[in-house]
This record gives sequence, C-alpha cells and structure tokens, in this order.
Amino acid sequence: MSESKAILALAKKTIISEGDAIHNLATLLDEQFAEAVECIRNSGGRVVISGIGKSAIIASKIVATLNSTGTPAIFMHAADAIHGDLGTIQKDDVVICISKSGNTPEIKMLVPLIKQGDNTLIGMTGARDSYLGEQADFILNTFVSKEACPNNLAPTTSTTAQLVVGDALAICLLELRGFSSRDFAKYHPGGTLGKKLYLRVSDIVATNQKPEVSIDTDVKQVIVEISEKMLGVTAVMEGGNLKGIVTDGDIRRMLNKYDNINGLTARDIMTSNPKTIGTDVLAIKALEDMQDNGISQLLAVDDGKYKGVVHLHNLINEGIL
Repeated sequence: MSESKAILALAKKTIISEGDAIHNLATLLDEQFAEAVECIRNSGGRVVISGIGKSAIIASKIVATLNSTGTPAIFMHAADAIHGDLGTIQKDDVVICISKSGNTPEIKMLVPLIKQGDNTLIGMTGARDSYLGEQADFILNTFVSKEACPNNLAPTTSTTAQLVVGDALAICLLELRGFSSRDFAKYHPGGTLGKKLYLRVSDIVATNQKPEVSIDTDVKQVIVEISEKMLGVTAVMEGGNLKGIVTDGDIRRMLNKYDNINGLTARDIMTSNPKTIGTDVLAIKALEDMQDNGISQLLAVDDGKYKGVVHLHNLINEGIL
C-alpha cells in the first residue's frame, strides 16, 4: 500500500471510529440528561463549565455555544478555580464539570468546594462510578470504549463525545426556550444571518449617495449624475414626486437609438413606474426583488417619497448574497 493510501485509510478509520462512538452516545441518554436540562432551564443563574486539559478546551467551546443560543454561560478552568477563581461561581449558577475519568486531582479538589456552595453540580464524564460521577447531582454520560488514538491515550474520541453532548444540551435548551433565528441573530449581529434578519434598506441607503434629476434635465447632465453618484442609476423627479428611473442600460439604449442626443431630456429615456422598495423593508427582501425582476438597483421610498438607491453590490458587500 502506498503512503498516500495508508494515510487515507488511517484517516477514514479515525472518522469511522469516532462516528461509531458518537452514534452510541444516543443509547446512553437517560432521565438524568433530561433532568439536567430542566435544572439549567429553571435556574436563575448561569452555567459555569469547568475542566482540565483537553476537557477544558471543550468546556470553552460549549460555553460559546450556550451563550450564542441564549443560555448564559461562563468558563472556569479547574486548576484556576482552586487557586482563586472559585469566586466565579455565584449563588444560582449551575456548574458542569467535564472529565473523562472523573478522577483527576483538580476535579477531586474542586467538587467538594462546589458542593459546599450548594450549587447544583452536573458531571460530564464517561465513568459513572468515578469520584465525579458519584458526587454529581446529574450525570451526562460521555462513555467511549476507546480513543481513536492507536495507543488509546490521546484524548480524541472522548473529547468529541463531550463536544457532541454539549451540543445536545445547548440544542435542547434552545428548543425549550423557543429560541428563534431572530434571537440567534441578536447574538450574532455581525454575521450573515444577523444581517439578513436585521439589516434594512434604510441602513444601506444612508451610506449611498442619492442620485436624482428632474424630468426636464438634459441627458448629458443625466449621464453626469449617474456617473458621479456611482450607482448606475438616477431617479427622475417632478415637483418632488418620483416619476421614473434612468439606468446605465437606458443610456446605452439611447446611444444605440439616437445619432444626435442634443435636446433629449430625462423624460425621453426614462422608465416610468420604476421598481421601488420601502426603506423599512429588510435588505434580504431587496435582494429577492432584484433577483425576481432581473435588476441591479431598487429605488427606496418612504411613504411614497424617494429616499435613495439600494444596489446589488451593497448587498454583496454586506454578505447578504
């Protein structure tokens, strides 16, 4: 077997091994998992998650997932906890300790201190008969028969199991609390989802120039306005009312149609009844309208009054597309 094939075979073996272990986790779920979820749901505090070594890294990720899905959480390193950080835990907090063996020295020192504070302790461990397993109020079972590491030493499958159970915990809490995509966006305002659910046409229009000409404006000045405002379009106004639109496509068609453009005005080349969109409409709706109509710009209006332009490039730059 070539070295390349051997590498691929080992990688596939690792993935299959971890996949089998994760699949088995579903058979380990019991009432204690459900009770732990309800305990967190009904608590008036945060979820404090602690661990040592690789489990501490997994704890940090679970904290991030919980925070982003509406469950306040904070990470506390087990080693630091017994050297001053125990004050992180407040009265109504629920504490989750993560440990594969459940018997590490740091966990053995930390657990009695948590119990002394009368906080609910949830143990995430693969050993129910360990010190952590026996002392915890609830157990999240992350048992794996072996690590993916060929020496069965490096935390691999076990930390993946911890990660997956943490995700299951977060998703259960999310569902029970009716956490919606709009709620998710509130915690991710800079992300694409956040922008899809919060960014409005008015937000985009405010950053663009506002091209407009009167209905009697000479076409040469119309071209200048379109060029200077750099949106490929200008609104055509009459008495403060929106009458039409001239796009760079209209300019090209005009040049193909007329040998002499002297005397032509915006009225002669504009498109009446232009496609518009309200300023309070979500930007994602502007994108849908552009796609449905095969256009690159929409004129933004507020109570029928022209307010500016939203361009396809704006939506691309914002990550909406």
